[in-house]
Amino acid sequence: MTQVQKFVKNQKFAQSELQQYLDSENLNTPILNQTSANQLPKREPIKHLLIGSPKAVTSTIHYLQVIGYASIGDWSPLLPTANPGEVMSILIHQILMQ
Repeated sequence: MTQVQKFVKNQKFAQSELQQYLDSENLNTPILNQTSANQLPKREPIKHLLIGSPKAVTSTIHYLQVIGYASIGDWSPLLPTANPGEVMSILIHQILMQ
């Protein structure tokens, strides 16, 4: 179980919806052979979790699109948290590792 999944479970968020989003992400890419794998840059997933008011989360998602980091459609739907008026959204983004 990942740290995000543990956090969601412990906070009693809408775990089934978040789990459904996480399960739909296919982060495993096949390696053709050892030689070509050593020549390709290594990519690693990083998970971003935004928690706040719907306005603050949506605004941050739009800002990250404006600066070219992630598209709006890459984020999970806004999911309610255990706190009234608070939502969360998650993004799994692949980054290059040097």
